[in-house]
Amino acid sequence: MIHHDVAVIGGGCVGLSTAKHLAERTDLDVCVLEKEYHLAEHQSGRNSGVLHPGFNYPPDSVKAEYATEGTSRMKEYCAEHDIPCEECGVLVVAKDDREEAHLEELAAQAEANGVAYELLDSQAAIREHEPHAVGQAALYAPEAASVDSQQYVYTLAREAQQDGVDLYMGHAVSRIHRSGEGYRIHTSNSDVEADYLVNAAGLHADTLAHQVGVGEDYQVVPFRGEYYELTPEKAHLCRTMIYPTPDPELPFLGVHYTRRTDGKVIVGPNAVLAFGREAYENTDVDLRELYETLTYEGFRRLLASPTMLSVAVSELNKSYRKGKFTEASRRLVPEVKSEDLEKSYAGIRAQLVSAEGELVKDPLSIETDDAVHVLNAVSPGLTCSLPYGEHVAEQLAEKV
Repeated sequence: MIHHDVAVIGGGCVGLSTAKHLAERTDLDVCVLEKEYHLAEHQSGRNSGVLHPGFNYPPDSVKAEYATEGTSRMKEYCAEHDIPCEECGVLVVAKDDREEAHLEELAAQAEANGVAYELLDSQAAIREHEPHAVGQAALYAPEAASVDSQQYVYTLAREAQQDGVDLYMGHAVSRIHRSGEGYRIHTSNSDVEADYLVNAAGLHADTLAHQVGVGEDYQVVPFRGEYYELTPEKAHLCRTMIYPTPDPELPFLGVHYTRRTDGKVIVGPNAVLAFGREAYENTDVDLRELYETLTYEGFRRLLASPTMLSVAVSELNKSYRKGKFTEASRRLVPEVKSEDLEKSYAGIRAQLVSAEGELVKDPLSIETDDAVHVLNAVSPGLTCSLPYGEHVAEQLAEKV
């Protein structure tokens, strides 16, 4: 039987950041259990790779704090370890008077959060940054950046291992239960005993937490985000990042453009209910997990909102009808045509939903005497991963 002081379940950016910080700050014997044989197979690698500087979050919120600190620290980390990271900035475009008024709110948040910004009040000013974008006003945030998230995750893993962390790949955790003064963790490869536990299992974090009676008022509802990419001949239509003005009434941002560090321009994502926690294709269905979602009282209450139901239908249309996805893309860059968009990858967002039907927006970790369960680390989870992993490590270290 393998035994460690601390077992971290989940080798994503939060789990590995936690393990790295634990190894740096304590003498604890730490291991990471990762179910895949390659890192960054799920949320940590299937994302846009954007570092969000923090203008989009209310002042004094947890997200604002972690996003501003996380962006700065991530850039330093990438520079230190030669991880591709391009500080290209983001242009948030307003199409009408209502959206332009919301830009003023974003500017006020940027000011309060110490985020650099510039308000642009004309189409001509917009085109100085993005010649093919169309709108009546925009907010430009120069500190936004694009990072290679997969290389970042692998670098975290190497650093953690160099500090003595044992990384067990291909160890899918099926069951955890209390054993004496610690935990026995059953995996697809072998069983592991640990005195303390960090549950950073992402899409499956709630399932594991429920096994030990934690977080039973919450459940992960998986939302698939599908990306297209511009053909190489049309990649010039986006120089950096072009975002729509976020609607405060809606839970998801909407289709946008991101130039990645490899030079590709990805377009998306939408946000459609996934028919399984790892259903990356719109033809994938896990009947057990779909039933689990559809019968969850919190999900039914969420869809009882006319706004959410309308969003669900719209997003479903974008998933199965390329024309609808193209239509959303053309709102920001009208020159884009359907033939300019090629199907790319998809990611799944582990969106935590409360039993009352509320989307949990801030990072959420639940502590017990000998464990920390990270139940919600959604966007900007990649941006926040260094300070948030450090925070979880501190939570755990205080228990020892």
